[in-house]
Amino acid sequence: MRHVREIGAASRLSLSIGQRAVAALHQELVLYPKPGLVSLVDNGAHDDMDAVTFLRSLFALRRYFQDIADAGMGAAPFSELQRLGIAAETRMLKATGGINTHRGAIFCIGLLAAAAGFRVARGLSLVPDALVGTVLDQWGDAIAAAAGAAPASHGRRMVARFRARGAREEALAGFPTLMEVALPALKDTFALLGCAERARVQSLFAVMARLDDTNLLHRGGADGLAFVRTHAVAFLEAGGVAAPDWRARALVLHHACIARHLSPGGSADILAAAIFVQSLDP
Repeated sequence: MRHVREIGAASRLSLSIGQRAVAALHQELVLYPKPGLVSLVDNGAHDDMDAVTFLRSLFALRRYFQDIADAGMGAAPFSELQRLGIAAETRMLKATGGINTHRGAIFCIGLLAAAAGFRVARGLSLVPDALVGTVLDQWGDAIAAAAGAAPASHGRRMVARFRARGAREEALAGFPTLMEVALPALKDTFALLGCAERARVQSLFAVMARLDDTNLLHRGGADGLAFVRTHAVAFLEAGGVAAPDWRARALVLHHACIARHLSPGGSADILAAAIFVQSLDP
């Protein structure tokens, strides 16, 4: 009976982790304005997807984050995490008609969910630094070893062409954009303004100003990345979301990105990861 209770408790913990991951992705989706990105208001720079596409994707992924947290609880090898991620990507593509909505999140938030599972099963804290340390300690060597065998994708091609730091490189470096940019902006802005919406927009712009966003490189090359970075920096230097005209300024860049077919999807993944990690250790 004790064993049954322990299994039930573990299942509830992994379910909670999984639900927080899906909630973080949903909170990123509903945020607006987000330059070039899909929201409930419009499709951004995308003509092949809308909010419904993302909701279908989230529904298809609802079990994945719980499963990978379960795997982390059992200290599963990276090969098992990878198997779960590939299966989740297959379900995502089936749900969206072949459109990539959450491939980056499947990788980065999946790893963080596995780390959360590992730590919660051992009664360890879920502070962000500890989560990242667990990813590297438990699976870092295997992630690095698997890099050469990673399937071809727009992101991998941009990493090779522009020597950019993609999702895999971010993970192996200890998620620096998440830890040093996204999370501090999210926490500090909320502490200052007490508004989750503005804190998330500020965090997104802070990431856009720094990240080697492979989605931007794929859509606009180095010039597209530089365009978004320059305007994100200008937004932040003008006061960011603390400025009275922040929404109008964000919308100007949103429409400029639409006109240029630019969408910082990698930055959106980092924002969702920050929301997720913060939810584990508020």
